[in-house]
Amino acid sequence: MSFNKVTRALAGIAAAAMLIPLAACGGGSGNGGTATAEGIPAKGTDDGTEITLWTRSPLERQAKAAVEAYNKSHKNQVKLEIIPNDDMEGKVGGASQTDSLPDILAGDVVRIPYWASEGIFTEITDQIKGLDNLDDIQQGHIKAGTVDGAEYTLPFITDVSVWVWNKDLYKEAGLDPEKGPTDIKTFTEQAKKVAALNKDGVAGSYLAGQSGGALVFDLFPSVWADGESVMNDDGTEATLNNDSMKAVLDSYKELANTTNGLGAGSKEETGATWTAPFANGKIGVMPYPNTSLNDIFDAEKSGGFQVGVTPIAGTSGKTSTFLGGDAMGISKDSKHVAQAWNFLYWLMQSDTQKEVFADNGYTASNIETLKTAYKDADPRIQTINSTIIDGNGQTPKSAAFNEAFNAAGSPWQLLVQNAVWGDGNLKSDNQAVTDVLSAQ
Repeated sequence: MSFNKVTRALAGIAAAAMLIPLAACGGGSGNGGTATAEGIPAKGTDDGTEITLWTRSPLERQAKAAVEAYNKSHKNQVKLEIIPNDDMEGKVGGASQTDSLPDILAGDVVRIPYWASEGIFTEITDQIKGLDNLDDIQQGHIKAGTVDGAEYTLPFITDVSVWVWNKDLYKEAGLDPEKGPTDIKTFTEQAKKVAALNKDGVAGSYLAGQSGGALVFDLFPSVWADGESVMNDDGTEATLNNDSMKAVLDSYKELANTTNGLGAGSKEETGATWTAPFANGKIGVMPYPNTSLNDIFDAEKSGGFQVGVTPIAGTSGKTSTFLGGDAMGISKDSKHVAQAWNFLYWLMQSDTQKEVFADNGYTASNIETLKTAYKDADPRIQTINSTIIDGNGQTPKSAAFNEAFNAAGSPWQLLVQNAVWGDGNLKSDNQAVTDVLSAQ
């Protein structure tokens, strides 16, 4: 058996094993656990109750803004706990088994389908359907938490992927600092121009080679932009063996084979520090999460390097984005469902979305807010918002997404490693992803 076959087999076994701990707590019922939202007021209850909320550390800045605004204007008080990204799965699994989940649980939107199917959340279908502005709310985070027609989640914080470039390095490389990449070809060409500077520590681009989650966030949009898919509609089969995916992987392979093409540590990057090289001014151009750009924009004002932002494109020049971030729901263990719903209801309102997100330069989850509340905002923020408004972004949905794509050693991670730094076989590596997806 070849090395690639061995690693794919081991990845499949490890990924399947990861399904066990959380499954034990929910039984796959998807019935929302023991709490119920039946009969609660349409706007929830604001009576001075303490509500607990968990979310992931990458979204700390935005989460704190939401909680601070709510606590200042309500009798209820939200107690926010920020969980390190790598610890979230274990903490949720352990808390679910001991019936100690927080009132409100916010988690990576690609993990939400599995949590929802395992009964982690309380069903809030009627409450969601009753929102006056439901059509204006970003739907990807609602669909992610929908199981057999029952709805469990709403958007908490929307995080989208965009291409960013260092204007200072572009100018040094003889590139127009105001013109970023428009397709995969120009992305590669511009990265190679920066690489050719041969500056100490500077590279054309960067890739989180050991982070399946960062890799889907970075690479999937180019595939979607070309009208291709990454999975079938029910999330049980990978469709990565297509010309667009091959072009994206070939681009990074070309950069990997170019001196200074990819930043040092790209192959080993686990995702813990994958945004740092660009933030430190050492990378020419790369895909990036919009929620990490606010600090860089702030640094510009203090003399930091200038940053360009543009939507991620495919081979054709059309664009897309990964509608990521955290979706939120009321947990099965909540003893304060009406109060928890008060927070969710409040956060969905247009005026709240403006106050919490638009006024702070963050990305709202309300489409009407995105269209109307950013007219005086930084043009780059308007560009970020356009990736949601245009409707071309996607949120992939599969109960086995974590095991197939995000988990350490996942078959998707191995597919990218093989394609960029090895001699990958896209057809067989795609099948390895399907093997995990179809086992859900």
